[in-house]
Amino acid sequence: MATGGMTLESLPNELPLDFLNKITKNFSDELLLGQGAFGSVYKGILDDGVVAVKKLAENSPVPRDTIFANEVQNIMVLEHENIVKLVAYCREAQNKLVQSNGRYITAEITDTVLCYEYLPKGSLHKNLFGESSSIDWDMRFKIIKGVCEGLHFLHTLPSPVLHLGLKPQNILLGDNMTPKIADFGFSRIFGQDQTRKNTRSVVGSVGYMAPEFLYNGEISARSDIYSLGLIIMEISTREMNSSSTDQKHARKYIDGVKENWTLEKIMSEYTELEEHGFDQVEACINIGLQCVEIDQKKRPSIENIVNMLNKLPVSEEVSHSM
Repeated sequence: MATGGMTLESLPNELPLDFLNKITKNFSDELLLGQGAFGSVYKGILDDGVVAVKKLAENSPVPRDTIFANEVQNIMVLEHENIVKLVAYCREAQNKLVQSNGRYITAEITDTVLCYEYLPKGSLHKNLFGESSSIDWDMRFKIIKGVCEGLHFLHTLPSPVLHLGLKPQNILLGDNMTPKIADFGFSRIFGQDQTRKNTRSVVGSVGYMAPEFLYNGEISARSDIYSLGLIIMEISTREMNSSSTDQKHARKYIDGVKENWTLEKIMSEYTELEEHGFDQVEACINIGLQCVEIDQKKRPSIENIVNMLNKLPVSEEVSHSM
């Protein structure tokens, strides 16, 4: 597709809507990669590669202005191998004919579009629970560590970023299955000395929301830790967390993991592993369970989680490849 010589390297930060229409064939269903609460994602085809183009939905659970500010002002400058790279954006107003009270009027509509690096392997959720999923334990352990490194980066910035929407669908896999945290629509920036705040707007990922956020609107770094714990358990147990609306904080799933995933269960499910592998699985499940303590003060910080993971034994084969 001819794009006027525009390549991944030469792509400016701000793009015109006409150009995005061209590279997505007018946001054609043929190039649709997926749809979520915040909008639809399309494949954008350049002369030398592909970008993922997200067109924000008008009826998003978070206003488009807020998502734009979260992503462009807060995330675009961040560089980390476990954070999805936002490469460009478009915010363009157009006069369109819209229906209002049974008649058509001309209104100014602002289209908001975000462009990210394209990750063809798709989401962690698809790779964990899709029909052709077959990820061995060493790769699962690497993914857990990568997600934790990404969250550690966000939480230890001079002005920490809280994601507040972590779930396997919002983690994408790059080359060599490197996990990258995506979708910062719910995210909040905290001041340097701020540790928690309250919000009246309780929106987040069903099945991954910390109880204090769900019931009291209280958000802190520990809100992300709760979601992280559920993700770690899903990766480790190969069992999918329920996303039913009566289980927004997933206590039934957590109780099941706590009750069933003994060392004997781990050894029977992961028959191919050696002793260090069993230790890793058991430790990851225990870390996950610590992260989902009802009492948020008992949850470990992301620094502690990263330290616990780094202290776990690895096989000689894996240690040589790291």
